[in-house]
Amino acid sequence: MIQIGYVLSGLIAAAILFLGARFWSAPAAASAAFGIAGSPPPSTGLTAWLSVKGTRDIASGLFVILLMTNGPPRLLGEFMLVASLIAFGDMATVLRSGGSRALAFGMHGLTGLVIVATGACLILGAP
Repeated sequence: MIQIGYVLSGLIAAAILFLGARFWSAPAAASAAFGIAGSPPPSTGLTAWLSVKGTRDIASGLFVILLMTNGPPRLLGEFMLVASLIAFGDMATVLRSGGSRALAFGMHGLTGLVIVATGACLILGAP
């Protein structure tokens, strides 16, 4: 179980780092793919806010890597459970904005469930 948790954690960290970098390098495309209905056209202010989100995503991915390399599996698992709130919050934001239900549940909700399952693998498999 621990190995599965670590593999999933690594994949999640890589995905979060990719998404964070995308909000820096292609903010309009990243914003459109997020799923919020009625997103404004790119502007200096919006691009700045999207860079803030990208920075936080990159830091979140690095936190996962830090815990994978230096922390016990249980701590990584607990972190993942807490981090799942980000994905579920994103899902709620997309739904609240009138965005795509399929995207809200299919991307953000499913991501949250995978993160919960990853945390459970690490916690249940920890000595």
